[in-house]
Amino acid sequence: MATELAPEVTTETTRRRQHWRLNRLFTGGLLLVWLLVTLGSTYFARDLSFSFFGWPFSFWLAAQGALLIYVLLVVVHAVGMNWLDHRFDLHERD
Repeated sequence: MATELAPEVTTETTRRRQHWRLNRLFTGGLLLVWLLVTLGSTYFARDLSFSFFGWPFSFWLAAQGALLIYVLLVVVHAVGMNWLDHRFDLHERD
């Protein structure tokens, strides 16, 4: 009887480990995008010296553009995690 349960437990453990590995890779990729947007917009701000709707583009990018990217990252994270949970059948059931 114990030998019948062992493969099922191993399969469940392997599935959860794969889920966690992909979860970390996906989150790490989104954090890399966040880092590039945050540091890149401030590092290259002097090079972006043209006017955009009456404001310097570097100001607009830091004040508005980065926030839009952050909101987009949250949406991508939520959709991606839901997809990953469904793929590995680890989603919450009603």
